[in-house]
Amino acid sequence: MIEKMQMVYVVSSVSRKDEMLEGLRNLGLLHLAEKKSPARAATERFTTLSKTATELLDYAPDKKSKNKNSAPVLSDKEFEEMYQGVLNALDKKSTLVQDISAANAEIERIKAWGEFSPAELKQLKEAGYDLHFYRLGKREYEMAVQDENVQMVRLASIDKMDTVAVIGSLPATIPAAEFAIPEKGIDELTKEIEDSQKQIAECDEVFKKAAVYESSFQVQMLKAQNAENYSSASETAESDEDFVWISGYLPEEDLSRFKAAAKENGWAWAQEDVAEDDMQIPTKVKYGKVSRLIKPVFDILGILPGYREPDISLWFFLFFTLFFAMIIGDAGYGCLILIGIIAYAAKSKKFNNAVYLLFVLSIVTIIWGAITGTWFGLESAMNVPFLRALVIPDFANYPGYFGVTALTQQNTIMKFSFSIGAIQMALGSLISIKKKLSNKDLSWVADLGWLVAIVAMYLLALYLVIGEKLAIKPIFVLIGVAFALVVLFGGMAPDRTFAQGLKAGLADAFTVFLNTISCFGNVMSYIRLFAVGMAGLAISQSFNGIAAGFHGPLIIIGIVVVLIGHALNIVMCFLSVVVHGVRLNVLEFSGQAGLEWTGIAYEPFKVNDKIEK
Repeated sequence: MIEKMQMVYVVSSVSRKDEMLEGLRNLGLLHLAEKKSPARAATERFTTLSKTATELLDYAPDKKSKNKNSAPVLSDKEFEEMYQGVLNALDKKSTLVQDISAANAEIERIKAWGEFSPAELKQLKEAGYDLHFYRLGKREYEMAVQDENVQMVRLASIDKMDTVAVIGSLPATIPAAEFAIPEKGIDELTKEIEDSQKQIAECDEVFKKAAVYESSFQVQMLKAQNAENYSSASETAESDEDFVWISGYLPEEDLSRFKAAAKENGWAWAQEDVAEDDMQIPTKVKYGKVSRLIKPVFDILGILPGYREPDISLWFFLFFTLFFAMIIGDAGYGCLILIGIIAYAAKSKKFNNAVYLLFVLSIVTIIWGAITGTWFGLESAMNVPFLRALVIPDFANYPGYFGVTALTQQNTIMKFSFSIGAIQMALGSLISIKKKLSNKDLSWVADLGWLVAIVAMYLLALYLVIGEKLAIKPIFVLIGVAFALVVLFGGMAPDRTFAQGLKAGLADAFTVFLNTISCFGNVMSYIRLFAVGMAGLAISQSFNGIAAGFHGPLIIIGIVVVLIGHALNIVMCFLSVVVHGVRLNVLEFSGQAGLEWTGIAYEPFKVNDKIEK
């Protein structure tokens, strides 16, 4: 259920601005209607802390080290002293790294000229010998030799070029590359590199000592983020000479708590229903005991229904569970998932929604695998009387054991897939109809038309794909009736007259025609549940067949093939759940229910107890 929101305005005197904001933050109920950027200093504090903590991860003790979590949480004063030392060390190391890079580049530039002392060359220049050094091509060298005004000494060749020392400079008529005399020689540069490396090692020691205070960094980052949120609220609050005020959204069921806090803190306040045209209303979903299990999937996908959209979390969970079981399709895989999640829960002592969801998914997968007779893709499993007794013959993946033909089994699974699809899409239409009826929106008749179209397309899929003996003419009559209902009532809306709605609907007739064809495609798309499940079975059977070819000492290779093959297949099945199982819910079903997942998460102004990403 999506909780109803109220717009609330809170007013206080300017002198009590901080007191008002602190009270609202401690209450933790008000989702700010507008949220301005926080002060730059508040943002930079969190950003720098986060960046520094990330850099220190490279210096953290080994996970097996006894000192990993032994460091106490530092006080604010102690942390700041340590933190400033780390920042200084980071700046120093950055400078030293740049110095080393520059020194190495200079060594690379001058090493071809061999060992020499720039200081001695400077002394010669002071004594009146202004030496310049050049590399010359053969032609340029001959020109220099022939010039009587050029006083030079030939040096050892560099890169097959003549090298000379010239008193003064070469005339402009002789093109040559002059060698710039460095400030420091190779020995001095090398010593500087060694000194810089020693200082870097000292900086690294600072980082290693600081890295043990990971918990302290997390505490300070949380404080910085809360300060950033407070700064944002402070910037958002408006004021004049006497009063300060702020507005936001509040869940209707929490209104009594807000009123009590307002009375206790002496706030003036007002409330009103949210505006019909307000598109910024946050969504707070109140999950039931069962529907809350799907929340981890919503969080991973980053989807949330809009405030005025229907809540389909329970139906999403039920269909997703069935799709998961059909796509994984193997009771053996379900057992592995169940064992893995039990082991994880026992070790971590965590029993959250994600853990319970995996419990349910694994159990339903085991049930589906059992009724289809699929245990690690092994046909020999059907030789076990207990496992064979669990199978529903028409669903069996090894139908020969039950006197059922392969075609009958295949048609049964496909019909089941189409039926699930038709039921889900029809349910989506009913959800949309219910919502529009409550809003007195006459376009619910168009949704009724889509419901008729879904039934007709389902029957058409059975006729064309499975070969069901159905009268085809009534099916096309249903499609025609559905098309007419959608065209005539699809443009209706509470703010339009009947004539305006009719005109809008007729204008979209061609689009409706295309969407009707698309409706058939949507029903057909549920065949993927059959196809992907069969593909997973085929892959597991293939690896089993490969492994069966190894005998004697080579049986070890066969075991490795089986383990790797089934591991890969499980991973591929999980990916298929994301690609196919989620898609059927998020697109086909949600589209039919009129759900676009446009929700804005309800994020009240409060003191956070964990860092928000």
